[in-house]
Amino acid sequence: MTTPPLLEAVDVVREYRSPRRSLRTPGQPVRALDGVSLQVHEGETFGIVGESGSGKSTLSRILMALDQPTSGAASYAGQRISGVPERKLGFLRRDVQMVLQDPMSSLNPRMRVADIVAEPMRSLRLPGDHRARVAELMHAVGLPEEAVTRYPHQFSGGQRQRIAIARALAAGPKVVVGDEPVSALDVSVRAQILNLLTDLAEQFRLTLVLVSHDLSVVRYLCDRIAVMNQGRIVETGDTASIYSDPQHPYTQRLLSAVPTLHGDLLDRFNRSST
Repeated sequence: MTTPPLLEAVDVVREYRSPRRSLRTPGQPVRALDGVSLQVHEGETFGIVGESGSGKSTLSRILMALDQPTSGAASYAGQRISGVPERKLGFLRRDVQMVLQDPMSSLNPRMRVADIVAEPMRSLRLPGDHRARVAELMHAVGLPEEAVTRYPHQFSGGQRQRIAIARALAAGPKVVVGDEPVSALDVSVRAQILNLLTDLAEQFRLTLVLVSHDLSVVRYLCDRIAVMNQGRIVETGDTASIYSDPQHPYTQRLLSAVPTLHGDLLDRFNRSST
């Protein structure tokens, strides 16, 4: 018997209605996703990459049942999650957690770190010693245990993202979805957070779904990639193959636009010579 994919989207369409142009003219439908299908298997690190407006964040929300498709369906471990009432999605809320782009806006500024990290366990009414779990997670993300008494504004951006990662791990999920998890951070901190995610995925046996516009981030972290453009997946494959031999013209253009050290130095030399 074949094991079903951990996360799956089948022919997902998501349409929104644009604002009215007048009282007599209704808004026109805007298709954010147009027949998207993909599979994410247990234990892999899967990247969803594309420019802003390509539909990648909309797809990630549908995979977490935070948004509903206009047609098509998403499933988790073979169980349909699209169109299911929230009261029946407790299993999904425990098993699939998210790390958002901006840790400052995703952390409650009025809560201490201990309460922030423990919040998923309280919300899901999970048994066990929550204080000990928080201490374990603080150690896992590389923060001192005494940091639990402080507030988010007392940390750097990279430290706040570590707190957000600890919160995502609190309920013991099987899947962590990162929606641009390093794009709001300084370049010097990004590699540290990416290395941390890699280590935690191995330590906690996680399946990672990384949503990003940054091809270098996806290349560093992911086993497989889906390239999105205008609401469609135009190419899917293992990371090495897509980078060495991209098949779709859009993927080729994306890769050619990735800056390189050699190209940057050459541009600077040319500017200084003129």
